[in-house]
Amino acid sequence: MRTRTLLLALTASLPFTPAASALSEYGIEGMGVVSTRADEIRATLAADGQRIIWASNREGGAGGWDLWQARLQDKRWTDPQPLALNSSADELDPFLSSDGHWLYFASNRKGGHGGLDLYRAAIAADGSLGAPQNLGPTLNGRQDERSPTLADDGRLLFASNRDGGGGGWDLWQTRASGDGFTAVTELAEINTPADEVDASWLGGGRGVVLARTNPQGGTQLWLSQCRQGQWDQPSLLELSFNSADSDTRGALIDANKPAELVVSGTARAPRAGGMDLYRMKAPVVDGDDSCR
Repeated sequence: MRTRTLLLALTASLPFTPAASALSEYGIEGMGVVSTRADEIRATLAADGQRIIWASNREGGAGGWDLWQARLQDKRWTDPQPLALNSSADELDPFLSSDGHWLYFASNRKGGHGGLDLYRAAIAADGSLGAPQNLGPTLNGRQDERSPTLADDGRLLFASNRDGGGGGWDLWQTRASGDGFTAVTELAEINTPADEVDASWLGGGRGVVLARTNPQGGTQLWLSQCRQGQWDQPSLLELSFNSADSDTRGALIDANKPAELVVSGTARAPRAGGMDLYRMKAPVVDGDDSCR
């Protein structure tokens, strides 16, 4: 399957186990419940800290990559379950809005505009999810769109391999407007001929953490900050397994603990299987608001 090959190429239990490899690292997330022998990428947490949703290719879902969730009980993630909105296609890159009203994600299910499209599903008061809504042709084109992240001011950040960027996968942004979104623009200072994917806002939108491919064949996490109306040259995120030959991606702020990031990667230890989910200290963001 073309999409699955692309995703893999790009690609409770004790919530965290101490890691001695770097001061910024707190350990693996949900050993055996969230992080398993399968691959887990990009986790998003509810603002009350009681719910985590992530993408996995583990067995038991609807097929391909699916979205899974677990609930916090006695300070442990428990009862992992696939979401009812999963299809026989791929669902990945979940993001819970900070107001708790929406779950954003990417999917190549039938009925889209082409390849991976961006969707959202309303979250009811009891936590149940409504029917997925395609975000429309302003955002979704014939190519692929993934990694949606919404800032509190309405800016939606995502990745796409559409034409007009730096080459390959690039970062794009739009802004919520009524029931839709404004025209998309690229983050030109950040985009390069390499692939930029899995980006998310930090520091209230004054910073961007992103995954970028490198000539060694790896994917690493980088941080760019807004300064005087432009995004500065990204700096490498300090993480022991964020090396040139690694596949490290999918960094998102924990909405319940804004000083912490959850990232996807493969550490030597602790390790559950393929791509696992880990916690680390969020980097300091001292950029300004002039890129809004």
